Amino acid sequence: MASATGFSARDDGLRKPWGAIIVFLLPALTFYVALTAYPAIRTFWNSFHKVLPRREVYIGLENYVELVHDEIFWHAVRNTFVWAATSPLVEVTIATLLALALYAKVPGARLFRIAWFTPVLMSYIVVGILWMWIYNYDWGPINVALRAIGLDALARPWLGDPNTALPALIFVTSWMWVGFNMVVMLAALHSLPREVIEAAELDNCGWTEKLVFVILPLVRPTLLNLVVLSFIGKMKIFDLVWITTKGNPLWSTETVSTYVYKRAFEWSTFDLGYPSTIASLWFVIVLATVLVLTRALRTRDKLEY
Repeated sequence: MASATGFSARDDGLRKPWGAIIVFLLPALTFYVALTAYPAIRTFWNSFHKVLPRREVYIGLENYVELVHDEIFWHAVRNTFVWAATSPLVEVTIATLLALALYAKVPGARLFRIAWFTPVLMSYIVVGILWMWIYNYDWGPINVALRAIGLDALARPWLGDPNTALPALIFVTSWMWVGFNMVVMLAALHSLPREVIEAAELDNCGWTEKLVFVILPLVRPTLLNLVVLSFIGKMKIFDLVWITTKGNPLWSTETVSTYVYKRAFEWSTFDLGYPSTIASLWFVIVLATVLVLTRALRTRDKLEY
């Protein structure tokens, strides 16, 4: 009886307090279901309906068939993929160079660290307005400088020309997020095992050899994670485009996010089904692309030191 009672007592002591667990999880789960899970499920549901004010009509795959032939959507897809493919590479490359400069303790490193990180602290609204002024055709600093050095032919409305609008916005996002990537890379550099660096120095490795054969292989996982995170962010870019160009001129800066918003709230169709179809398909495309990218860039051999 004593052993049986003792076993029962131990069993009661190991029993999980489900009541307390539910109490602590319930607020977070409520917000998740209300603000994330339900909207996502509802979006997929709406994609198979024509959602009009006060009523919805089931239409099956008609929205998806229409989407396949939607030239504006595929133009937006191309712009978004161009943005997501180029900006992360530019950001991470420049950020790595800046982090290496700070890691090497260049003169004025503290001042440079603050200056390079400051754009990250700005909102897209502030950044958009600031660069609209910089790109202004008449009195923007870029065109003023070009005219001052006799390169008047190169002055142009950077956000008003279909050939330069998208590259101009890509440059802005790269300028804005280089500082964030730089700080992450600098933290990765400072966390490198000191004994490995010292061993390379004892082997008379120069700075270039140490960088190529020691430092970069060790920080490769950080580099790949930054590329993937930046890629995801650019695949859903909205704020900067909406503040500066709203997808103009001639759809040259249209992204999938801005097109969804226009179809949902600006076009006089009063139908939320079609924009829900765009959002649903884009979710699948982004998820599949990220999974493929993560698998392709995954480090197969774990580094040991």
